Amino acid sequence: MTASPVLWSLDERGVATVTLNRPEVNNAYDGALISGVLAAMDDLAKKPNLRVVVLRGNGKHFQAGADLKWINGVRPQSAEANEAASRATFEAVQRLNTLPIPTVALVQGGCFGGGTGVIAACDVVIAADNALFSITEVRWGLTAAIIIPQLCDAIGVRQVRRYALTGERFGAEDARRIGLVHDVVPLADLEAAGAKVVEQLLANGPHAMAETKKLALESSFGGMAVDDAAYTRLVQLHSLKRQSAEAAEGLASFAEKRAGNWGGGKG
Repeated sequence: MTASPVLWSLDERGVATVTLNRPEVNNAYDGALISGVLAAMDDLAKKPNLRVVVLRGNGKHFQAGADLKWINGVRPQSAEANEAASRATFEAVQRLNTLPIPTVALVQGGCFGGGTGVIAACDVVIAADNALFSITEVRWGLTAAIIIPQLCDAIGVRQVRRYALTGERFGAEDARRIGLVHDVVPLADLEAAGAKVVEQLLANGPHAMAETKKLALESSFGGMAVDDAAYTRLVQLHSLKRQSAEAAEGLASFAEKRAGNWGGGKG
């Protein structure tokens, strides 16, 4: 498709809508989508009237995690190229996490892998009742290293230890129960529910909200309390695991539509 993988618009109120736009692959992220998110953040940062960012996915699904075909293309490249891919992915999530503007995610359909990290980095998350979630990386011999801090903030270490280890799928009500989403509404009401939250945010002092968010992040595990060295380590772990023998087997199992043959090793 020739359309941009990320679209954005800004209305007269200062409300930006950022849309993930790869519906043909359920908005799975690749290098172009990551670059598109970063470019959108750069462009919006220049807008003096920006008040709220609404994040949504085009099509039936919000975001299906990494495009495994892209991962398979990056994996055999140099260690430097793999680390650059992980660093860009981390930066896209962290830019959302630390944006001094309230962010609202509207989730329909599938939200898998990196998509769970994206919504964990947003301030308010509303899910449609058809939403389905999974922290999928371990199924393919990968790790969710760069989104673990945001997930621990959102749902707590105990829940991460379950859902990031099992890779199991869970529905919108379970996502609300564990704190990954704030509200669940019928699919037909998703946009209206988001609009209501936006109106509540627009009624508040923008500088007061920015300071409140900054202070909350400073108190969190996944925010600014984690220093640059710790994030560098997460990026390196993320990229190194992609190049492992276990990841090669996991990605092959995906391509061949079969169970992974793990063999008991630690690859």
